[in-house]
Amino acid sequence: MGISDKIEAFILELMKQEEDEYLKIQRNELAEVFGCVPSQINYVISTRFSPERGYVVISRRGGGGCVMIRRADSGTDIGSEMSEREANSVVKNLYTSSKITLREAKIMQSALSDASLFDTENKDKTRAGILKNILKFIYEEEL
Repeated sequence: MGISDKIEAFILELMKQEEDEYLKIQRNELAEVFGCVPSQINYVISTRFSPERGYVVISRRGGGGCVMIRRADSGTDIGSEMSEREANSVVKNLYTSSKITLREAKIMQSALSDASLFDTENKDKTRAGILKNILKFIYEEEL
């Protein structure tokens, strides 16, 4: 297991234990724990805890570089445009977190694909809007 995998696993474990909405960590302190440079922590956070993977990250400079991470709860964390690759990452995250079935994931990926949006003026904007509406439905209370 590489250092990035170890850092990711450590952060995920901290998130499981956290009772607040956000997990708050200091980049410098975490770098000391793993004997690496803070930029390695930045790399792990930016690649493994991205919006496409279902996370919201707030980064603050100064004081050791505070980072706050939480799992995204709904489509409100999705921007106004989204590529097919980014949409597929969100769908994969929904599937791996057991929010949707494999069949639902395949249907969503098909509906959000460039092939389905072939006649749309702005595919990425349309895709983001569709995904936001799907996520609102998934996270709504029972009807």
